Amino acid sequence: MSLRGRLHSLDADWNDLVNDPHLRERLERLCEEAPHDSSLAASVSRPLAPLVDQEVWAAGVTYWRSRMARAEESADSGGGDFYDRVYDAERPELFLKATAHRVVGTGEPMHLRSDSRWIVPEPELVLVVARCGTITGFTIGNDLSCRDIEGANPLYLPQAKTFDRCAAVGPGILVSRSLPPPDTTIRLVIRRHARTICDDSTTLSRMKRTPEELVSWLVRDNSFPSGCLLMTGTGIVPPTDLCLQAGDRVEISIDGIGRLCNRMR
Repeated sequence: MSLRGRLHSLDADWNDLVNDPHLRERLERLCEEAPHDSSLAASVSRPLAPLVDQEVWAAGVTYWRSRMARAEESADSGGGDFYDRVYDAERPELFLKATAHRVVGTGEPMHLRSDSRWIVPEPELVLVVARCGTITGFTIGNDLSCRDIEGANPLYLPQAKTFDRCAAVGPGILVSRSLPPPDTTIRLVIRRHARTICDDSTTLSRMKRTPEELVSWLVRDNSFPSGCLLMTGTGIVPPTDLCLQAGDRVEISIDGIGRLCNRMR
């Protein structure tokens, strides 16, 4: 754990930590008790995904750009206006993205689904939500998506979204008492054979729904004994002629949180 640029090894249970609604204060107290350990950086080859038993959920169509892309890809199947209705509705689109064993951390490969021919990354701000419904932190997510499968029929969403290594989160959790500011930039870079084939960005100000609103719907009549992670939707859509290939490197960065990097295979 890093606090103010100093590394600390904490003797604490992960699930217990992330479900503490006063996590920031608790970490500051633990770090005061635990000595700074400069050897930690050399002993860790790469950060693990910041979850243990937590489910990863996701919100859809929270940005206008995402609404447009979803409507375009499903127009031929007659599902185009579904996304207009979701964007304008009181109830958000929420779905189970992945269980913990389907999630990878930064530096680990993600899986390209074998029966899809149009797979894209979706860079997203991720909320760390305690079992009580409190937002305890923030991280970065890649909601890998098969646009051709979802576009063929919106009812195929679970297959378009959920498969082995379909989600990446990390590199760590920013524990903060306040939400990232609206001008926070999310950036997506895709590299193929050392050549940049996509470089785009957006800001959190373009997200229609607030994090608190999304969480309030998520925990309504739904319990999370270990807490959960909630991806908040994407405002960056790669060009329609772009499909990820094995070997592509996807880099997602969010101001104040860090950078999540994964290769595709």
